[in-house]
Amino acid sequence: MCKDYVYDKDIEQIAKEEQGEALRLQASTSTDVSYQPCSVPGLGEKYPTWETTKPELELLGHNPRRRRIASSFTIGLRGLINLGNTCFMNCIVQALTHTPILRDFFLSDRHRCEMPSPELCLVCEMSSLFRELYSGNPSPHVPYKLLHLVWIHARHLAGYRQQDAHEFLIAALDVLHRHCKGDEVGKAANNPNHCNCIIDQIFTGGLQSDVTCQACHGVSTTIDPCWDISLDLPGSCASWPMSPGRESSVNGESHVPGTTTLTDCLRRFTRPEHLGSSAKIKCGSCQSYQESTKQLTMNKLPVVACFHFKRFEHSAKQRRKITTYISFPLELDMTPFMASSKESRLNGQLQLPTGSGTDENKYSLFAVVNHQGTLESGHYTSFIRHHKDQWFKCDDAVITKASIKDVLDSEGYLLFYHKQVLEHESEKVKEMNTQAY
Repeated sequence: MCKDYVYDKDIEQIAKEEQGEALRLQASTSTDVSYQPCSVPGLGEKYPTWETTKPELELLGHNPRRRRIASSFTIGLRGLINLGNTCFMNCIVQALTHTPILRDFFLSDRHRCEMPSPELCLVCEMSSLFRELYSGNPSPHVPYKLLHLVWIHARHLAGYRQQDAHEFLIAALDVLHRHCKGDEVGKAANNPNHCNCIIDQIFTGGLQSDVTCQACHGVSTTIDPCWDISLDLPGSCASWPMSPGRESSVNGESHVPGTTTLTDCLRRFTRPEHLGSSAKIKCGSCQSYQESTKQLTMNKLPVVACFHFKRFEHSAKQRRKITTYISFPLELDMTPFMASSKESRLNGQLQLPTGSGTDENKYSLFAVVNHQGTLESGHYTSFIRHHKDQWFKCDDAVITKASIKDVLDSEGYLLFYHKQVLEHESEKVKEMNTQAY
């Protein structure tokens, strides 16, 4: 009469016994001597590593795209209550919970707690948060425990003052990285941070710095891990020598003439910079102090690329927000900004490599964080892509449908792009790619 579920006790007992037997078999055959079941209720066991078979590889090759999702699908669209100037946290949580590969990780119950006190584990809380947001419950969620853990592990963000969303993102990724221990086997993985945790697998890229001696032309190269790229804007204290909008058609940004684009900002970020006579360095080749030039490029691209526009300027003279509109595309090709494309640059001007038809460096936009207001009084919101061409605006507890035009016309503070093509890490299939969208 009440339409509640009726559970058969005998069937439940059989299911528990079979599950226990399966776990015992898994533990006995596991080569991981550190294998231990997770002690936190609701969090799953560590699954065995997926070793692809030849039939599976053929299936991946013939079926690269994911299953289609109905346009009326709303699971995952759930607002977050503002707990007192916590819009900076809510917009980042919406972006992270709609990061496709991170969502797949948590919703497949892959997290195994490594913390001595699981109740203080931010990764456990994120796992719980994913379950809440994808539970189908339409009422807004209250992320009080997440806020409490952030206050504990990132004390500079504690309190009810308005915080910077970008600062919160970096702090959250750092704590998640520290709480999410990767496999020992993954330490030698192709990752600039030499870590195989899910955070580094998704967000870590390699930023290459080349310093060239002006006397002997010797080059000193360093590669540093990075979780995001911070970009200067026109109107800031930093000089902006290039004319806006020039050659920005590389990534198809739609804009009026003279509008600065994301490509312009990236072109400026990766241009050679003369360090000057006041910043001479000792050249490792000619062993003398010489003037030099420095150039930044991407050595390794992350699965998720986050771009941060430096809208908040703090100087000795003033504190202000830069409201310059920056045009950004739905699809972004990072090939011109790779270290491998450096030879294609002439005096810092962008020049696409011949025959750059590869998809491995192409990205799709899936989240945008915006800031409205001033430095003293502002509010954060976010646009998230729920599935293809379906966008929603997240304003704390309120979620409304948005158009692509709404997204592209927004001011933009943080941009999140996901790789269109993911490469399987197995050496057997290094040449095989699977489509992420």
